[in-house]
Amino acid sequence: MASDRCWRETAAGIQLRVKVQPKSRRPGLQGLVEAADGPRLKLAVTEAPEDGRANKAVCLAVAKALGLPGGAVSVEHGATSREKTLLLAGETTDIIPRLEALA
Repeated sequence: MASDRCWRETAAGIQLRVKVQPKSRRPGLQGLVEAADGPRLKLAVTEAPEDGRANKAVCLAVAKALGLPGGAVSVEHGATSREKTLLLAGETTDIIPRLEALA
């Protein structure tokens, strides 16, 4: 993964690395944060990390921010962690400019 990006293109779609703050009072995208393995998109959601509610909220928030259908975003790695890798399905040529605009 490039050191200056929180995403990378794969055969399955785009992998987006996020750091999630569940049970937040101020939900939304909060820019890039550095992690041990490179930058991640910080995202706050109001939902608690119980029964997958926070994961679902994260996927919906990212889908909305990128103009994607809700089902186009899924948790690929880190379902029980605050640091997750999401998989964005769809036309990568449409998604990449939207990702670059977020960061």
